[in-house]
Amino acid sequence: MRQLSPRDAAFLDADNAHANANLTFVQIYDQGTAPGGSVRFKAILAHIESRLQRWPLFRHRLLQVPLGLDEPYWVEDAHFDLEYHVRHIALPAPGDWRQFCIQASRIHARALDLDRPLWEIYVIEGLDSITDLPPGSFALLTKIHHAAIPIETRNEVIEVLHDGRRRPPRPPPPRPWFPERAPGGVELLGRSLVHCALAPQRLLRPLARLRAGASTFAHNLLHADHETAIRFNSVVSPHRVFDTRRFGVDEFDAIRRLVPGASIDDAVLAVCAGGLRAYLEAQGELPPADLNALTLRAGEAVTVSLATSIADPVERLRWIQAGSEGTAASATPQADRPLAAFSLTPVAGPQRPVYLAGARLVYYSAILPIADGLGLAFAVTRYDGRIVISPTSCRELMPDPEAFTQCVRDCFQDYLARATGRAAAPVQPLPLKPAAPGASASGRRRPAAPKPRKAASPLRLVPGGQRRSTARPR
Repeated sequence: MRQLSPRDAAFLDADNAHANANLTFVQIYDQGTAPGGSVRFKAILAHIESRLQRWPLFRHRLLQVPLGLDEPYWVEDAHFDLEYHVRHIALPAPGDWRQFCIQASRIHARALDLDRPLWEIYVIEGLDSITDLPPGSFALLTKIHHAAIPIETRNEVIEVLHDGRRRPPRPPPPRPWFPERAPGGVELLGRSLVHCALAPQRLLRPLARLRAGASTFAHNLLHADHETAIRFNSVVSPHRVFDTRRFGVDEFDAIRRLVPGASIDDAVLAVCAGGLRAYLEAQGELPPADLNALTLRAGEAVTVSLATSIADPVERLRWIQAGSEGTAASATPQADRPLAAFSLTPVAGPQRPVYLAGARLVYYSAILPIADGLGLAFAVTRYDGRIVISPTSCRELMPDPEAFTQCVRDCFQDYLARATGRAAAPVQPLPLKPAAPGASASGRRRPAAPKPRKAASPLRLVPGGQRRSTARPR
């Protein structure tokens, strides 16, 4: 039995009816490398079962302390059922990338059962119309609550499920597993009273949660129609959208050389900032003040300026690089009121090719949680010479995720052309098929796709979405 740290417990306290702290890792595999050229669901189930002992939280659930006086505990689940946690589905025809993103977003948005171990794995087949994938590829969506795993340091789940070789040695027989007895309410209450005696501030924990909920309710009630800085600073709905773009590590290395001393992380942030600027500008919503981003540097969350008031891409990268080294001026150009825009999180993952039941991992990204006031999050993963940038948002705030990621890609191409001195050949990362006329990611109607334009023509994007949550009142 192990108690959650206050930091991990805070992720649980932040959950509400329309936003939760789920993390979803998106993995796609080439089953042609597996023995016999195929992997059945039974083999995946058996493979996961053989790894349960390598990560204790696979079979641990939360045990709440009476009256919420202390952080909850991880205890072994006496009724653990592997087949509840590992599920098998398939996309309907045609099985294209847009369908996959919609399905992944829906799975990610659903809350986990807090009375069971906080993870689920979905095996998804039917990816037949996604180009740039080997025939017969399948995906794994590994959904875990943020309270169970610190993605910024080490991703134990990805490590234990994969092997560095296509044919690893046969694992030893699993040891018999007998769950430990969970303590009763009286015992938990006694533990919490001892902790409170040693640290009296723990007694304020239930009041802090109640105050946070009351504060949010009062803010929404009194400022129901308040104006927000940008659309992503609004209240989020329970619905999510997700998309992704893949780039070469060597290409980002060329981009970061545009500014002496800039890192690849600086270049990634500049590309995301440029994509956000282009998207908001096309919507007529770009504020004159610079926007900020929350990101991780050396494992610590820091706020960095995106220099979105600067039109020149190289100058924007220079400001971001200066800010990352703490050498930027206290006020960026035209930025007397910096505004929060999004969070950018490097997601830990494998650094070399890995295999699951013999199937080679060919694509790896993540879907991150969002929250009220911070309705846009970028996950950045590196694997096998590729950097994958994956924005997550709310369906009401970003009804056109394909247009948003295209803005990010266009910004990247602009940087790459400047870095190489020539027009860069486009990367082909899991392209989307053209959407049906009148369809959008949110299911709302929009104008038919315009005819191809010149590169200098402005994008025509879906107008701003609904600003208030569609969650049912609690």
